[in-house]
Amino acid sequence: MSYLFNTFKGWKSYIEDKPMTLHDSVIEYEIDQKGAERSQIQEGLLRAYQVMKDAVKTGLEEDMTSRSGMINNGAKKVYNHPLTVLSPEFQKLISRALAAKEVNSCMGRVVAAPTAGASGILPGTLVTLQEIHQISDEKIVEGLLVGAGIALIIEEKASLAGAVGGCQAETGSAAAMASGAIVYCLGGDTDQVFNAVAITIQCMLGLVCDPVAGLVEVPCVVRNASAASIAFSSAQIALASVSAVIPVDECVEAMGEIGASMESRYKETAMGGLAATLTGQEISKRVLIQDIEILPDNLEE
Repeated sequence: MSYLFNTFKGWKSYIEDKPMTLHDSVIEYEIDQKGAERSQIQEGLLRAYQVMKDAVKTGLEEDMTSRSGMINNGAKKVYNHPLTVLSPEFQKLISRALAAKEVNSCMGRVVAAPTAGASGILPGTLVTLQEIHQISDEKIVEGLLVGAGIALIIEEKASLAGAVGGCQAETGSAAAMASGAIVYCLGGDTDQVFNAVAITIQCMLGLVCDPVAGLVEVPCVVRNASAASIAFSSAQIALASVSAVIPVDECVEAMGEIGASMESRYKETAMGGLAATLTGQEISKRVLIQDIEILPDNLEE
């Protein structure tokens, strides 16, 4: 019988009792729940990672202009800007997270990890990590499996959906998945992996979901870039064995409590936050008019 991913404490006890690795316990769960073969799971994740890499490449090479006009090739602008704030690697990280998410906003192909609204975070972090440390695709897949286990527990105790828990549930969860995967791929132990998750969640708590015009574009795209940077900073802190102080399970419980108490206008309804600003409302009206104008053409077809 596989572990059902109820708590991080339970997950740690399970792999220590077996004993087995974090990523193998997730494979065991997939085999038990879905009847899949180990090779099928790994091949599926390799394909998913290729889609992530393709999304990064597409976002940095092709035209990424959304119908609303709010997305206009931002990833390429950041990637090609001559002034580097920290390092070329940091610039690439931000650009790649933006790129993959822009592909989603422009109706391209992405991996919802864990959601489409957070689809730039794992691609941006893992592609950059792989480049810097020369990590194999197979090791990245192990990281993705660890990230999946992290998501299973967050889904159980809080939420992965912006409509339920705000943006902390989407970009926050994706960043937590990424930070744990980063630490795992770099050889961190279980405590360091889970500590990275706790630190990330602490940094993302309370983030509302307030998409302008109801579109997953603003501020969603730039939040993917910010979340990617938080994932790296949390991983760096955790690898140095700096404690999050609050245990990871309690951090997830806090995320769930905050999500439950968050007002509905901050949960993907486009009724609060940035969506409710004067400019946000003007954009919403313009987008609505555009939708009405193209409606007759669609009906004629």
